[in-house]
Amino acid sequence: MRQHNDTSPLNPLPPVVWFLVVPIALIELAFNVGARGIVGGPAAVGWRLSAETDYGFSGQIFDWMMATGEYPFDFLIRFVTYPFVHVNFTHALFVIVFILALGKMVGEVFRTWAVLAVFFGAAIMGAVAYGGLLGDPRPLVGGYPAVYGLIGAFTYLLWVRAGQTGESQLRAFSLIGFLLGIQLLFGLLFGSSNDWVADIAGFVTGFVMSFGVSPGGFARLRAQLRHR
Repeated sequence: MRQHNDTSPLNPLPPVVWFLVVPIALIELAFNVGARGIVGGPAAVGWRLSAETDYGFSGQIFDWMMATGEYPFDFLIRFVTYPFVHVNFTHALFVIVFILALGKMVGEVFRTWAVLAVFFGAAIMGAVAYGGLLGDPRPLVGGYPAVYGLIGAFTYLLWVRAGQTGESQLRAFSLIGFLLGIQLLFGLLFGSSNDWVADIAGFVTGFVMSFGVSPGGFARLRAQLRHR
């Protein structure tokens, strides 16, 4: 008798991944159809630029808040809205691909709230680094600092696994090393921006936060410290 196997060959994505990807995709779709005049009329051509101005993170606004001690909601919200606005379709596409891949791997271990904490925590700290360390007048947009936070969380998982198997834990950092090497190469060939500062801050934030938000994170760290 033939037996039916109901197990899907593909594991479904954690819902939190769709929660992050769908808004990015819909916003990018709106920008593209607007630019082509399909919807929105003539004003739609400028939707992307308007979004960068209104929802991108501004280092100059950050400096103003630090100087005045005033923190209007319209300015604070930019810390978590800029990852959903991208400079072009390719920019958004790569971010979506990274979220799908890394979000799946991290989301299968971390709880939903922990994935969101890493994603938005990395975005916020990436913006703080961008605004606090640089005087770049260009707005910070795009999901790369948040994606690098997920890379930090994934690196943490590899780091823990390497420690459990007795392998070199330095190998866990090969992915971030490879990505930074690619970023440096592209910067040398095509010119670079200062966004890498936010990316590095996002990675460090994601890695460090994972000690607290991962299942058994603090307990595992204490056990490793006692073992040493």
